[in-house]
Amino acid sequence: MFEISDGLKNEINVVNVSSIPQRSPFRYPGGKTWLVPTIRKWLLKNGRSVNHLIEPFAGGGIVSLTAAFEKLAESITMVEIDEEVAAVWEIILNGKNNWLAEKIFSFDLTIENVQLEFERPNKLVDDLAFCTILKNRIYHGGILAKGSGILKKGENGKGIASRWYPKTLRDRILAIDFVKERIRFIKGDAFEMLEQNFDNLDAYFFIDPPYTVAGKRLYTHFNIDHEKLFEYTSLIQGHYMLTYDDTIEIRRLADKYNLLYRTIPMKTTHHLEKNELIISDNFNWW
Repeated sequence: MFEISDGLKNEINVVNVSSIPQRSPFRYPGGKTWLVPTIRKWLLKNGRSVNHLIEPFAGGGIVSLTAAFEKLAESITMVEIDEEVAAVWEIILNGKNNWLAEKIFSFDLTIENVQLEFERPNKLVDDLAFCTILKNRIYHGGILAKGSGILKKGENGKGIASRWYPKTLRDRILAIDFVKERIRFIKGDAFEMLEQNFDNLDAYFFIDPPYTVAGKRLYTHFNIDHEKLFEYTSLIQGHYMLTYDDTIEIRRLADKYNLLYRTIPMKTTHHLEKNELIISDNFNWW
């Protein structure tokens, strides 16, 4: 319905993600670290923090964590349906985060020890959380979905240790202790959370679903009803930002449900520049 003009597009630079504080223990495929400067503008458009931020597809949680650390929202609700990802947030936000931090820091990372962890029977939620962090750090691209596999050569020939930074991961997990009173985590369905909050005028929804093109490769729960998500978004009485890949299909859905959108540049993990869509109830904050 509304696309950013060429003139304004040129004023928006691709964000250097190394300039953004890394708050999440995940290296999350499709993560939104690059969008953080835009999130700040959106949440601080009135010069003060918002009352309630809801992230129905929490994933790596960078938006929720940034909002908590930078006091962009008074309270935050993270929702995630994926069992493995949810286990990590359950432990960090609601459970044995110290245990997880120290387990990561002290773990002797070898193929043999990794296999022992993966093959451990009757895993409790804390065991599942640790195995999820392991997979995320030693699998190709941090991808947890079926079909992904363990790094062989990795970065500079370091193999499975290429992305395993135990002290950094411990410090990030322990740091979340200082802000977790702002955050409520729910293992649940994004659509149910949206439906329960259609009339919540205080809510700001950051909605980052599995994308139509890459979702199948990246996520276990990739198969969502995209049209239903657009319909639900159109029913939100509060504020929202919905992000999507820039495709004809998505633009048609936005037009069908009379949703405003603009394009924003980003850089992929392979350093290719592309546009994504930001869909919002208004762009007064832009």
